[in-house]
Amino acid sequence: MKIKYVMFGIGLLLAGTLASQETMQFSLQQAQDFAMEHNFQMQNARYDVNSAELSVWETLSAGLPQVNASAGLNDNLKLMTTLIPAEMFGGPPGTYAEIQFGTQFNTSWGVQASQLLFNGPVIVGVQTAKVYQKLAEQGLEKTEKDIRESVANTYYLTLVSEEAMKIIEGNIRNLEKTLLQTNTMYAAGMAEATDVDQIQVTLTMMENTKRSMLRNIELNYNLLRFQLGLTIETQMVLTEKLEDIMQQISVETMLAQRFIPADHIEMQMMETQENLAELSLKAKKAQILPTLAGFYSYNQSGQGDELFDQSWFPSSMLGLSLDIPILAGGQRRAQISKAKVELEKARTTRTMLQEQMLMQERQLRFNLKNAAEKYSSEKENVLLAKRILDNLNLKFEQGIISSLELTQANNNYLQAENNYISAMMEVINAKLALDKLLNNI
Repeated sequence: MKIKYVMFGIGLLLAGTLASQETMQFSLQQAQDFAMEHNFQMQNARYDVNSAELSVWETLSAGLPQVNASAGLNDNLKLMTTLIPAEMFGGPPGTYAEIQFGTQFNTSWGVQASQLLFNGPVIVGVQTAKVYQKLAEQGLEKTEKDIRESVANTYYLTLVSEEAMKIIEGNIRNLEKTLLQTNTMYAAGMAEATDVDQIQVTLTMMENTKRSMLRNIELNYNLLRFQLGLTIETQMVLTEKLEDIMQQISVETMLAQRFIPADHIEMQMMETQENLAELSLKAKKAQILPTLAGFYSYNQSGQGDELFDQSWFPSSMLGLSLDIPILAGGQRRAQISKAKVELEKARTTRTMLQEQMLMQERQLRFNLKNAAEKYSSEKENVLLAKRILDNLNLKFEQGIISSLELTQANNNYLQAENNYISAMMEVINAKLALDKLLNNI
């Protein structure tokens, strides 16, 4: 039986290990959607929305009925003695009588209810809290767009890094083949030792580059894991292909899409900020309005020399209270003037943001067009550099050129590949930036 339990425990341990090593596959859309649920910033943004909703109720509660209860018990261990003229009771003039007033026990309890009937700042405060709730919801939307952009950027960067790794690995295989051929030629007296050394140096440099690229790829994956809210041990596979992504990019369609600043989330948030500035001015002006409140109280007071044998006397009151601000030494006037300045500042900022966005739109369209033209050019350069390298490889095998020329051609080909990948990333980044501005994310 013990062996059975041990085997069962080992089975559970292995099952847990396999579960922890499960590989998760993500397309770009799947990665973005996953981040919407598990990203830490998104969670905090949702908390901000919840907090703003509660703030509305917190502000609104100031205008709702307020009820309080109170109770008290006093045990007069020794009543206070008061001296009064004795002649009031028929005593000789000029003398005083010692008299104690009250009972040993005094008990009281009561209930007080109040209702705010009119208060300008509270009314404006409720409106302001609702606008803050709207701002928090807009902040959630902005956070969502920012995270989608960040996930997409890291996703693309990882794909590009992996594509660069494929090129490096292919180049290493070619160099290893060339090194083997060169060693054979050197043994046959058809090549010099410097040719072998030159290719060996190039191969070593490429292997170092490969190790560095592997570290970069792992860093990119770690960043993507963090953005998705995954642990560092989670294995990931990206299912998108870089070639497919490039084919899906339609530069002409994006350049033809119209930009409406009012639809952009940052513009909407700035308009909400302007609304808050207007409400702030309204709240300062409301401070000069009177405050009207109604109240009702009911109390019972008990008196007696025995704790549980007291005489009780009720009392109640119903009334209104009016508070009228008259003079505050110019403080309210200064606050109103300051609120007007802040409102004008908010309006100016909104106008400035709109102009910046229109300027940014032109720049991003220009960047995308330039990146697309550069990508086409670099793609042709890669094909040309590859043809040159293949031709020089044949000449080197025939002993027509030196290893230095072959190495230079190989370096030129690698540079062309790097330029091509960089151009590809420029197109993707330019497209991503314009997508965000045009609300396509």
